[in-house]
Amino acid sequence: MKLDILAIGVHPDDVELSCSGTILKHIALGKKCGILDLTSGELGTRGCGELRLAEAANAAKILGVSIRDNLGMADGFFKNDKEHQLEIIKKIREYQPEIILCNAIIDRHPDHGRASALVSEACFYSGLMRIETQLNSVNQKAWRPKAVYHYIQDRQLKPDLVVDITSFVEKKMEAIQAFKSQFYNPDSTEPDSPISMKNFFDVVKGKMSVFGRDAGFEYAEGFTVERTIGIENLFELS
Repeated sequence: MKLDILAIGVHPDDVELSCSGTILKHIALGKKCGILDLTSGELGTRGCGELRLAEAANAAKILGVSIRDNLGMADGFFKNDKEHQLEIIKKIREYQPEIILCNAIIDRHPDHGRASALVSEACFYSGLMRIETQLNSVNQKAWRPKAVYHYIQDRQLKPDLVVDITSFVEKKMEAIQAFKSQFYNPDSTEPDSPISMKNFFDVVKGKMSVFGRDAGFEYAEGFTVERTIGIENLFELS
């Protein structure tokens, strides 16, 4: 299946928390979107990898994505090396996305920045014909996405662009809450985590409000870009 947008997150829920409003908006525009998780988030403070995978499947249904895949890399211990790059390259060539959304370039969690570099480099190498990969014993064609955008996570990074998601905020919050093992539960006996505090959802919506305010939107998601953004004319800018 060819995708228009492939959103990649190192942990299940990264995509939901950071760019699922953008996914929802583009699905509404008729685009095919998918999610690729690199790990099952098995090192998370709450829940377990198996539970996170089940929650990810529920979130995918809420979002209406065309595919959700998982590479099964080791949470916390994956590397930006040939072996891991090739696994991502195979998926890029399989789904042939025009746009990749991926983890923040720098963040509180070290996995996020490492995954950001891993995916970015894999996107480049995926376009090289001399790197050979196979799917079901058939040689894959080289494919390089037209653009890689890094969503913003915990750190307050300055976005290079923001996407208006005002009409999709409530559905986004529903998708986030599919990961109920990770968030506040007064009956939970598991340890607290940075995202299990009682007001965390207020923080999520507050960040979207801040991103939107400067652009004149009620709510937005922010992204950073590795290359110069080009437009055909000034009237394309809102």
